[in-house]
Amino acid sequence: MVLSKDPRVVEEEARSGVSGVFRFGGVSMKLHLVDGTYELFRAHYGMPPMIAPDGRAVSAVSGLLRTLLALLRQEDVTHVACAFDHVVESFRNDLFDGYKTGDNVPEDLFAQFELAEEAASELGIVVWPMTEFEADDALATAVAKWESDQRVEQIVICSPDKDLCQMVLGDRVVCLDRRKESIRTADGVRERFGVNPESIPDYLALVGDSADGIPGVPRWGAKATAAVLSRYGSIEEIPSDSKDWDLAVRGAAGLAQSLADRREEASLYKTLATLRTDVPLSETLDDLEWTGAFKDRYRTFCASLGSGRLSDAPHRWQ
Repeated sequence: MVLSKDPRVVEEEARSGVSGVFRFGGVSMKLHLVDGTYELFRAHYGMPPMIAPDGRAVSAVSGLLRTLLALLRQEDVTHVACAFDHVVESFRNDLFDGYKTGDNVPEDLFAQFELAEEAASELGIVVWPMTEFEADDALATAVAKWESDQRVEQIVICSPDKDLCQMVLGDRVVCLDRRKESIRTADGVRERFGVNPESIPDYLALVGDSADGIPGVPRWGAKATAAVLSRYGSIEEIPSDSKDWDLAVRGAAGLAQSLADRREEASLYKTLATLRTDVPLSETLDDLEWTGAFKDRYRTFCASLGSGRLSDAPHRWQ
């Protein structure tokens, strides 16, 4: 179930500062974790071409600035961090040759990767540029680091990426699709995929994930995978012989045989789909408080892009 944010929800959240909910400056503290790479790609394909005075293509970065500024204007955005794939490849490429690479990334977009990190940094946002790990790993680590912090009412992962659904926890840790203006809670994950959030790596390992280059296991479609995982929870708990299954699934014998023949591959695919929560993030929660853009640096940066209209866009400076 994808829940659209409406005024009644916002009003209820505003009233929720009772019994143990920390309130920051009169507003419940929410931690917003932004998938910067996704936002950069979205801006690249959604913005008209834009060339900086020095001849560089900067439409994606300009679009990224606009979407981050829009996020920062929201009243409940007080603590925020943004993770980027500094390079496309990660440790997962060492585990599996077929894992995604940067080969299909447009050259003019790839050239804006570092510029995007600079843009977010000049806005005063904590930036996590990933090289060995992926941006999703940084976001997952941040969730693991602060999801039990009593000062945080809710963690909002700003990304529609299905990989990140594995980090959803009830309605305390949620995924926000900013383009569709919809929130996915744990109930939403179950409605969309038919499995609990913690089973998402198993689901992707069996069904496959073309975006990441995970081929999946033959015969295992979305419907059968959801049915089996809703009963057994993980690949490791699925009996090798379908005769030992205590649920009725069409083509069970073929499914079981296909998995039995590819247990090792399925385990590898699950490893690829499982987000790491051990990325070395040195920041404290207080470090993630957004106190404004760096005025001179930000304006100089906008001038270098040829984006004069954005120079005075931040509503807070430091």
